Amino acid sequence: MKNKALLTLFISVLSASSAAIIIVSCDESTSKLTIAFYRLFFTTLLITPIVLFNKNIREEIKKIERSTFILLFLIGGILATHFAFWITSLEFTSVASSVILVTAHPILVGPVSHFLLKEKLTIFNLVGIMISITGVIILVYGNYDISGNIDTFGGNILAILGGIAAGFYIIGGRKIRKNVSVFSYAFIVYAIGTIFLFFICLFFNAPLYGIGTKDMGLIFLMALIAGIFGHTLYNWSLEYVRASIASVFLLGEPFFSTIFAFLIPWIHQIPSEFTILGGSIIFLGIYLTTRNNENT
Repeated sequence: MKNKALLTLFISVLSASSAAIIIVSCDESTSKLTIAFYRLFFTTLLITPIVLFNKNIREEIKKIERSTFILLFLIGGILATHFAFWITSLEFTSVASSVILVTAHPILVGPVSHFLLKEKLTIFNLVGIMISITGVIILVYGNYDISGNIDTFGGNILAILGGIAAGFYIIGGRKIRKNVSVFSYAFIVYAIGTIFLFFICLFFNAPLYGIGTKDMGLIFLMALIAGIFGHTLYNWSLEYVRASIASVFLLGEPFFSTIFAFLIPWIHQIPSEFTILGGSIIFLGIYLTTRNNENT
């Protein structure tokens, strides 16, 4: 089962790497919050038939305890927050910086899972966290106010906030997935996240209609690839691997996303030297953050 879970993690990361590319391929006039809402809305719709036609899943959802449902509600809100911050960050910073910073959550997941989930944290992990924080500082402040650079301070901060939300999302998922099946978990969390994003869009006056056909098609594609084959497969793996290990697997996302953003002609974003240096230091730190943790 361990090898199957690791293979699933790799597929999920490769699929999730397409999200940033699809987002920046949408029309610039399309609100990023609108994209976030429809991404989660379409992902929920894609899962709904599985829930409706599977009696076991329906029965499981009915039997979920109140305390568990409250936690699922909170996780759904955290997921909505993650998408709102991260997808919006792509309007103000490069794909490379955004995805590197949003996947730097092992810096948070390691310490928090040590105290909440009793997943042991070693001296290597602590050193890795400090190194990763150094890399984040270099990436964020190094890119600040560089003339002609697509990276902005505000965009990078949004990506960091998205990463913090992602960290808590992973920790919550690791705890809940031990007792709730993947489709029950995904359906409830995605549906609740969609509702949260609906009200976020209303609050910030992000349009929920009038979206171009091309953009709607792209968002649906993102929901299918990054949502179903990315997030949902990732959620499945959380039952079998530690939160810190699952978190570090997502380091593949910035690598693939950066390569895609460089190679695709209509995007062709070249990462700055501070993004490359800071990102490399973050990767080294996250490797140490998860070193010596058993894959259980």
